[in-house]
Amino acid sequence: MGDARMTRRLLWGGVIGPVVFVVGFMLIGLLRADYDPMRQFVSLLSLTDDGWQQVANFLVSGTLILAGAAGWRRVLREGPGSRWGPMLIGLAGVGLILVGLFVTDPAQGYPPGTPPGLPMASSWHGLVHQLGSTLVFLGLPIAMFVMARRFRGDGSQLANYCRVSAVAMLIFFAAGFGLTDVTGLFQRISIVIAFAWVSRLSYELLGTAPEG
Repeated sequence: MGDARMTRRLLWGGVIGPVVFVVGFMLIGLLRADYDPMRQFVSLLSLTDDGWQQVANFLVSGTLILAGAAGWRRVLREGPGSRWGPMLIGLAGVGLILVGLFVTDPAQGYPPGTPPGLPMASSWHGLVHQLGSTLVFLGLPIAMFVMARRFRGDGSQLANYCRVSAVAMLIFFAAGFGLTDVTGLFQRISIVIAFAWVSRLSYELLGTAPEG
């Protein structure tokens, strides 16, 4: 397989992976009995006997996004963000894989019978899960700011798109923790903003990749 063709296939992973993830957790959440997408975190879908569905979603999406990061690195050979942009996207992919392999602790009344709110203490796998989540929810807004610097002054609106996406993602993610009735909704809005950004930037980079 030619190098150019491989680069484009990797970038398509960055386009498709975020879409697979968002569509996946939305469908799983809507079909899961006793689960409230408005209030409860996405990661809780990894629990119960049906948890394998969301685990698979984490692993497949994370692998595709990790491939996309490799494509970013092939295209962004020099200039601002050429190293840290792909690295942060790759870490977000690794984060999704980690949260899939190491499931979260029961919380927010899910599974049924679990006390409301967050657990007072975390298990070891819950801590690894939190580490993976940090790579996603902190790594992606940093990547947005990094890429905003790259696109600054190029005449497009991509720099503004990157900055607005970073700020909006952080606002919705932080606000959700103080609004328990809509915590799940706000987390989902934050995720959609972030993963739409990854998908769009990967598609933009496809336009600069060599044909193969």
